[in-house]
Amino acid sequence: MSHEMILGLASIIVLGICSQWLAWRFHLPAILLLLVSGLLAGPIGGILRPDALFGELLFPIVSVSVALILFEGGLSLHFRELRSVGRVILSLTSYGLIFTWLAAALAAHWLAGVDLRMAALGGAILTVSGPTVIVPLLRQIRPIGSVASIAKWEGIVNDPIGAILAVVVFNVLAAGTMENGAGIVIKGVLLSLVVGAVFGILAAAVMVLLLKTYSIPDYLQNPMSLMLVVAIYVAADYVQPETGLAAVTVMGIALANQHFVSIRQIVEFKENLRVILISSLFIILAARLTLADLAVNDLGGWMFVAFLILIVRPLTVLISSVGSKLNWREKLFLSWMAPRGIVAAAVVSVFAIHLAEIGFPETDRLVSLIFKVILGTVAVYGLTAPVLARRLGVARPDPQGVLFAGAHPLAQQLALALKAEGFPTVLVDTNFANVTEARQNDLKAYITNILAEDLHYDVPLEGIGRLLSMTPNDEVNALAGLHFIDLFGRSQIYQLPPVEMSRPRRDTRRQMAGYLRGRYLFGDDANYTMLRSMLSSGAVVKKTQLSEEFTWEDFRALYGEQVVLAFVIPEPGRLRVNTSESELEPQPGQTVICLVYPLEGDKGVRR
Repeated sequence: MSHEMILGLASIIVLGICSQWLAWRFHLPAILLLLVSGLLAGPIGGILRPDALFGELLFPIVSVSVALILFEGGLSLHFRELRSVGRVILSLTSYGLIFTWLAAALAAHWLAGVDLRMAALGGAILTVSGPTVIVPLLRQIRPIGSVASIAKWEGIVNDPIGAILAVVVFNVLAAGTMENGAGIVIKGVLLSLVVGAVFGILAAAVMVLLLKTYSIPDYLQNPMSLMLVVAIYVAADYVQPETGLAAVTVMGIALANQHFVSIRQIVEFKENLRVILISSLFIILAARLTLADLAVNDLGGWMFVAFLILIVRPLTVLISSVGSKLNWREKLFLSWMAPRGIVAAAVVSVFAIHLAEIGFPETDRLVSLIFKVILGTVAVYGLTAPVLARRLGVARPDPQGVLFAGAHPLAQQLALALKAEGFPTVLVDTNFANVTEARQNDLKAYITNILAEDLHYDVPLEGIGRLLSMTPNDEVNALAGLHFIDLFGRSQIYQLPPVEMSRPRRDTRRQMAGYLRGRYLFGDDANYTMLRSMLSSGAVVKKTQLSEEFTWEDFRALYGEQVVLAFVIPEPGRLRVNTSESELEPQPGQTVICLVYPLEGDKGVRR
């Protein structure tokens, strides 16, 4: 293997993952950084040349990778989300998609001067968006309410439908049968969707049967699911060309909505794989561009891009949301969420080769136009959608609220203190008396098990960004943390330390493994027994604003050594949780929330 090939492969992985990390670290759009990195490595720097590196394997690799990404996307689609937004999603993926196709085709012909036949193909290609671009944006924006479900469903479901539509239109053009073209397109799309659905459901049934009968060991579950996805993608494509994407999407949806076996291990593996694939594909996509694709003097091409963003997409959302319960803010956000990505690039590149072989003109013009749309939509939506979502109040990119596992008196006092400072709180408990008391104190409390599979669908968690497991049962606290890792991230999972942590001589053989638990709250000694004892002895939760005249040291000296620091509010709207591994040092100007024995005249946070 030559040095250039090693450098090319290494640059894809390094640039992709580094871009993802930088996006997370500085709260930037990941897809935009990936695109910039690919441009720097490809047409600008000349380090990466995907066509020379992969040769004829490039598009097969991209196709299989997209199939895996769509399967993972299908695993995130749950029918419960359709209760309130199913009608809008159906509209966007049916006549909304058709409107986008026709409007984009006419705009390409009138504004960019593309031949009408090629414009029809280009419009079909531009109906796809997909999880390669939608998922990274949604992960950064973190929209709330129904718009999150709508954007996710539309992006994932439209991808295979749009790809099938593009293939059918291509076949009509290649065959030269323009008569009854609409009927041919409709029949072709419906046939492909039916074939894809059958293959996808069969593949999901096979996977469920293998898991339910324990026919494969745990260490082979992920490789077996990976093999099935690739096999069903190829098999469906062989029977009916370009139905593979529909098949793997249906397979993912079917697995996500069955209740026979747990697929958590498969979901976790595919989520990790998705990040690697999306990062790599976007680097490859950007590196394949040429400086001509970036030409700013193509007025017609950029007018076409602007028309798609400012006219076509808003009209599509407006038409598709007629009669829905969406408010104008949600409609406006959805109108600003239609980036195109790797699927559009791959499809148009493959079609251009075949169209050029059979003598169709303007294939280069179509490719250039599609890539301008990709660049323009990724840049515009990537830079502005997060800001727009925050301004409209439909997103909380850094939620500071707290989910309490346990609604006992201490959890209630802590929740009341946080609520008074503007932080959303939700309490969950199986104890009816605790939940009733919490509701009487005007707290959001729910009678359910913190380990319930559908809790995040049944309990509103908007604005909630961390979990505090504070039940009397150490094992339940640990399991709750594992249950919510995917939703909040390991750094935002907290639990009370077990009694063993406070003993002078810790028996390490009895301590829970680090990967099975959350971060220990408040301090090694702050277990449930000790905190309950303090509360029953008269301790209260107290909020105090520190200053230069009354520092944290002064507070400790006033209230004694038995002070349990729970939270620090460094600035309005920001919350930090005190843990045993990184004890906080409050500074003047910050607010502290502590459990203390009250002095004469103290009121604390009363229930």
